[in-house]
Amino acid sequence: VQLQASGGGLVQAGGSLRLSCAASGRTFSSYGMGWFRQAPGKEREFVASISWSGGSTYYADSAKGRFTISRDSAKNTVYLQMNSLKPEDTAVYYCAAEKVPFTVVAGPLMEDGMDYWGKGTLVTVSS
Repeated sequence: VQLQASGGGLVQAGGSLRLSCAASGRTFSSYGMGWFRQAPGKEREFVASISWSGGSTYYADSAKGRFTISRDSAKNTVYLQMNSLKPEDTAVYYCAAEKVPFTVVAGPLMEDGMDYWGKGTLVTVSS
């Protein structure tokens, strides 16, 4: 079972990136998914979550209005569209699946509530 995040890179402030998280080995269509990030020298923090159906999403204050989480269950993939990027968004971004299936309402996620973690993808935003 593997979650692989991709799409990171170097972008100027104000730019956009779209991260993808592809799952292999099993389907996560019944599970809520989340994006987290870890900036250099800081602890990993929650960014965004999406319910198992995709009908509910939730964002950290730092992501509201700029980031959009979505999922394509047919492709077993979750996305994070990031617009208006700021230097403080620089971090390694991780995707993860919730331990408990069928989350109806997305909310702030804690690391200990997550099961599978993908290898991160580095996002660097230059000023």
